[in-house]
Amino acid sequence: MTTQQFTVADVMTKKVVAVLPGADFKEIVTTMQRWNVTAVPVVEGEGRVVGVVSEADLLLKEEFHDHRLGLVEQLHRRDATAKAGSRRAQDLMTSPAVTVAPGASLPQAARLMATHRVKRLPVVEADGTIQGIVSRSDLLKVFLRPDEELAAEIRREVVESLFPLSRQRVDVRVDAGVVTLTGQVRDGALVPLAERLTRAVEGVVDVRCELTAEGA
Repeated sequence: MTTQQFTVADVMTKKVVAVLPGADFKEIVTTMQRWNVTAVPVVEGEGRVVGVVSEADLLLKEEFHDHRLGLVEQLHRRDATAKAGSRRAQDLMTSPAVTVAPGASLPQAARLMATHRVKRLPVVEADGTIQGIVSRSDLLKVFLRPDEELAAEIRREVVESLFPLSRQRVDVRVDAGVVTLTGQVRDGALVPLAERLTRAVEGVVDVRCELTAEGA
């Protein structure tokens, strides 16, 4: 009994906008503006990711443009001041890049983003070769699955698997991603499991489980 599990490869953007380590400051800014992105991977060779340059990295140049730091602040913000004085991607980038594998689950990608406080992750193979980019908005794509598709999966993978003898008495309704399960089943002990499995289906927003046991 397995519900469909989406991976990063299912939702990532395959068209990648990247720059080379030698790209200069203006080229990076122009690339971001042209493609409307807030960060770009830095790649070398045949597409191996060596870092990421974000808007935050670039804005350090503006932050320190007319701000003279004291000695203590210079010591505490050494990396930031170094980036502020840099012009090439190889010096501006954050390295090593925080990346994710194509086969990673969506919750794994979300946890990586939250832990490292980034909005997007380069998707790389084991050798570091870039395959795509996954963003916060990409992770939300599963919630665009049609209600009919969700209902069919829940009926097939949850209801028919758990309640083969009473499946015809179970009604599955989905409205805007919210699932309502109603009806009577022979084994009431399986109702909590049915709710958990339904909630685990990718794209489900919430579950209202109103299943009851026969004779209850």
